[in-house]
Amino acid sequence: MTRMTPLRRRMIEDMTLRNFTPQTIQTYVGCIARFARYFHSSPERLGPEQVRAYLLHLVQERRVSLSYYKQTRSALRFLYRVTLDRDDILETIPPVKQPRTLPVVLSPDEVARFFAAISNVKHRAILITAYAAGLRVSELCGLRLSDIHFDSGYVRCLGKGNKERLVPIGRQALEIVQRYLRDSRPKLAREDSPELLFLNRHGGACSRHSFWKTVSDCGKKAGLRKKLKPHMLRHSFATHLLDRGADLRAVQMMLGHTDIATTQIYTHVVEERLKQVYRAHHPRA
Repeated sequence: MTRMTPLRRRMIEDMTLRNFTPQTIQTYVGCIARFARYFHSSPERLGPEQVRAYLLHLVQERRVSLSYYKQTRSALRFLYRVTLDRDDILETIPPVKQPRTLPVVLSPDEVARFFAAISNVKHRAILITAYAAGLRVSELCGLRLSDIHFDSGYVRCLGKGNKERLVPIGRQALEIVQRYLRDSRPKLAREDSPELLFLNRHGGACSRHSFWKTVSDCGKKAGLRKKLKPHMLRHSFATHLLDRGADLRAVQMMLGHTDIATTQIYTHVVEERLKQVYRAHHPRA
């Protein structure tokens, strides 16, 4: 087992005190570890020049996604500003310009094909809840039995920073969840099972890895050409709402985004899809 360095321990303690989710902590620690390995040095010994060089490397040589780049920059900012108390280190570094990449989404027809191919009741309940409420994987895996409000048609979830929100969930999704609770969950539950909504085959909590595999396997079974990833269901949820005229602020609240700029990326997805339809069908395109 690799020994935890004092710096890593301090950073984890700082993030824990600020109520970072376990997934965010894991992501940030991984970003810092890769940064240190790149220079074969401890981050305490690295300064603004190395930070900028690494960010440029990610963009120009590795051509990482925008989300990966933002995660790395945020991790470095947290490391130097909070853990190492070097508040000025990133202020002198202008952001590296990144080309905008739009999230990949499923069309409504692809969503219909996807769910039509799922026969397993538990898998169907998990996936339709993820899509119907636009939940993050961590939020989905953390749902408790008391978080589903069948009478009012809401699901309560705990998002980033331990912020709680209520999200409407449709009748079709609720019916499938009720079927899962009636026919499937009792066969999975054990005396020591947690009060979580979705359980794995051993009666424990579902993991991110198992959800990822379920999404991928069901996508292949449905014959979809796109390589499905868990967050794609959340992207599709937001895009389909905006496609049908939903208010951007309402979608922001349902997604649990702190900054509306994060939600606005989905308006660009809608615009791009309209352009594709125009180019494909207009005789003068």
